[in-house]
Amino acid sequence: MARSIDPAPKAVRGFVPARTDEERYLMRHIEDLARTAESRGIPRYSGFLSDREQDLAKAALNRAGVPEADYHFEGGWPGAERKLLCIEPEGSWTDSPLCCVRLDCRALPGAALPTHRDYLGSLMGLELKREALGDIVLPPDAPGTAYVFALEPAAKLICQELCQAGRTDLSTTPMEPDALPAFPQAERTLQTATVSSLRLDAVLAAMLRCSRGAAAELVTAGRVEINHLPAESVHAPVYEGDVFTVRGKGRFGLTALPGKSKKDRSIIEFFQYE
Repeated sequence: MARSIDPAPKAVRGFVPARTDEERYLMRHIEDLARTAESRGIPRYSGFLSDREQDLAKAALNRAGVPEADYHFEGGWPGAERKLLCIEPEGSWTDSPLCCVRLDCRALPGAALPTHRDYLGSLMGLELKREALGDIVLPPDAPGTAYVFALEPAAKLICQELCQAGRTDLSTTPMEPDALPAFPQAERTLQTATVSSLRLDAVLAAMLRCSRGAAAELVTAGRVEINHLPAESVHAPVYEGDVFTVRGKGRFGLTALPGKSKKDRSIIEFFQYE
């Protein structure tokens, strides 16, 4: 497919300030953690944060004047999406509450294995708060095995109480970080399409292989999020790196906007999350 020789300068989505009371509370909480860590020289840790919450945390740390060298985000494995904020001032010890539990299914040969949704549903059935849980990793090279990253108290509860995922019995084993396998990266098929404009309805229609009208209906029905924020307009511009969550349809990542086709249509490159 033809691409323009001189693509337009890359547009970047700017930071979106806190929009709800919950987000404003999170930022105040992060600032409180930062003040305690910096004034007393001790480590402080948040619960697990989504991509959006990590952006808010960075803004709160910047507002609190915390040096970048004094904090990092950690999810337990290289491809983690949900991560803890670890504020560790220079000279302080580390006391991360991040733990991992391996879940091994005891399913009959040929029986359907639990999905990510089954595992998450069973974990939430233990009345755990979402911020106590990180990623749930299902290695493709180990069917019937899952790894759950969690805060230490949640990990202990999982080991004590979790015995099923969906209808499948399972056993639990706490894992030391050094004993974790190297999880293979999920293979994602990169797709290319052309759109008449870089508007939300046009891009969603290309990703979902539906009409722009059908894509617009999903937006107006409140079923679409961009970077974990509700999409408010079908006319919203999209940017490279955006992640689109469409309830009931899946999640998509916009990886590149290479330029224009010979017919002056915008080229998009994207993939669908598993």
